[in-house]
Amino acid sequence: MTTQTEEAGMPADTASPKDDDPGRTNRSERLSALAQQHGALVTLVIAMAVASLSFDTFLTGDNLENMALSSAFLAVVALGMTFVIITGGIDLSVGSLFALGGVLAAWGSQYGTVVALLLPLAVCGLIGLVNGVLIAHVRLAPFIVTLAAMLGARGILLAITDEGSKTYLVDKDSFFATLGQGSLLGIGVPVWITVALFVLGAVVLRGTRFGQYVYAVGGNEDAGALMGAPVARTKISVYTLSGLCAGLAGALNAAWLVSGVTILGSGMELEAISAVVIGGTLLSGGFGFISGSLVGVLLLKVIQNVINQIGSLDSAYQQVVSGAFLAVVVVAQTWLGRRRRVL
Repeated sequence: MTTQTEEAGMPADTASPKDDDPGRTNRSERLSALAQQHGALVTLVIAMAVASLSFDTFLTGDNLENMALSSAFLAVVALGMTFVIITGGIDLSVGSLFALGGVLAAWGSQYGTVVALLLPLAVCGLIGLVNGVLIAHVRLAPFIVTLAAMLGARGILLAITDEGSKTYLVDKDSFFATLGQGSLLGIGVPVWITVALFVLGAVVLRGTRFGQYVYAVGGNEDAGALMGAPVARTKISVYTLSGLCAGLAGALNAAWLVSGVTILGSGMELEAISAVVIGGTLLSGGFGFISGSLVGVLLLKVIQNVINQIGSLDSAYQQVVSGAFLAVVVVAQTWLGRRRRVL
């Protein structure tokens, strides 16, 4: 049985100064884990408190509703990305799949809501499946495979829209449009769908054997295989799930805008990755949780909203601030992860 000292690279019979005080070591480990798990939530609360004190319009119903709706679509994409990153992978295709899903949904809406939903799920899920097969069985790098999928999906999008000149519209009176523009108890339907998906995702990740496999593959692929985890099947599943989430988010966005917009989704993959990492999931894999990704999405949207509230700043500063914030979070997460391994 491997001991903590062996995992840290020391012989089992060699004690370090920390071994003299196991209580202190356990406290430090718990604090590091809490910082990784809840640091983004604390930051979100502080950011919202500062924003509400600085801007009178921040806590208004309209502003909060707009933030919630804009967060919902990114959050669905980030949900699938969370599973991928926990396995130690990455998916750069989700932005293009988001745009492709929106256009396919808008085109399919003329044949009814079922087609409008199933068509983007089928196409984007299939692309995710191909990504997973190439990564799991052909053993290609996730970065290269999903980058190729990103370019391929964008090419398909341009082909079916005549280089972006054709726009497919959704009937405003259709049930499909209600999924994007309707509300329940004063909250938009896309927000309710997102919440339900995150609850389901949390249950799957934390309470099912598949979730255990996801963590096992990300923590140590070889060890996971020795423990009986189906490594290839798990990788294929998470990339398929990521494609499904991106397609569904695009469909909901098309229902909200009542049209399929070809220029959407550019850079969304980076936003989704940022939200997941900010929420506490390690890019190296093996550690992460669904609720953290949702908090990461909300934190990014609050930062963007504050910049918009300032007004005098150019919109490009959103990317500057988000990038700088992400760099700080990645450094902090890396340090905390190393500290936990040492402890």
